[in-house]
Amino acid sequence: MASRAKTKASAVRPLTAKEEAAWRALGRAIVVLPRVLEADLLESDDLNLADYSVLMNLSEVPERTLRMNELANMVALTVSGLTRVVDRLAREGLVDRVRAEDDRRGQFAVLTDAGFDRLTKAYPHHLESVRRRVIDHLEGLDLVAFASAVGSIAAGEPGPALRPRATGSR
Repeated sequence: MASRAKTKASAVRPLTAKEEAAWRALGRAIVVLPRVLEADLLESDDLNLADYSVLMNLSEVPERTLRMNELANMVALTVSGLTRVVDRLAREGLVDRVRAEDDRRGQFAVLTDAGFDRLTKAYPHHLESVRRRVIDHLEGLDLVAFASAVGSIAAGEPGPALRPRATGSR
């Protein structure tokens, strides 16, 4: 088994210096960017990124309504994680949860007028943050190619939720 693992590992092409630099920069951006964008949103509008993402996605669909599982996929949260976010937003009057009429088990999240107003208020601040923290750094790049490449990376299925390994297991 060890020799098979060694053979498999030796068949993998090492990264070039440019590829390594790109990978490390992307990895750092993946970690840092949500933190700084969220800090800006919290400071300006007392919304975290999950809240903003839920409000934004609901604002962009007909009747401002989505099934909870569809919304969870759109905002890259588990259904239980989304439930916590939507419940918090519902307590603030920004979103309503509505039981599906057709199957009675499904739930919809519905953006309220207050939620739309809160999103409208937060949008200019978030836009300024995105421009300052992301877009301004992409000047001179082919944005169509950049968006295509990043979109391809993000298009993959996120896979199962990560679970901590049991102590001593590999």
